[in-house]
Amino acid sequence: MKRDGRGVGVRSRQMSAEQVLFICVGNSSRSQMAEALFNYLAAGRARAVSAGTQPARAIDRNAVAVMAELGIDISGQSPKALTQEMVDGATRRVSLGCGVQESCPAWAQPDEDWDLDDPYHQPIDVVRRIRDQIRARVEALVKKLA
Repeated sequence: MKRDGRGVGVRSRQMSAEQVLFICVGNSSRSQMAEALFNYLAAGRARAVSAGTQPARAIDRNAVAVMAELGIDISGQSPKALTQEMVDGATRRVSLGCGVQESCPAWAQPDEDWDLDDPYHQPIDVVRRIRDQIRARVEALVKKLA
């Protein structure tokens, strides 16, 4: 515990060792939304990253739009390939569905699968519904880790 100028104990706000890895195939919608929501809600108490087993070329524009509705900007993000380093750095690996178990290398198998529909190239109302499902699960995960 640190001490302030008066000698009073002050708890320092440290980053948690908890790091969640959200995995899907394209890393263009679901896992990007999960990463952004987790980092927003965890507010530095834990961290998330996302990756795809076969990353798309760009983030889905409807995913960007529905996250903007929540005040979260993912427009600067880009799909990332899943790496051994990401897996090794994660304390929890979550699949968002889309057959990741079949496309995931043995060294990257998820700890749990949320089995959500794929919003890629879906109408915005569908993407919004899936975003809300992701948000509910992420909120529960953040509470569980707190």
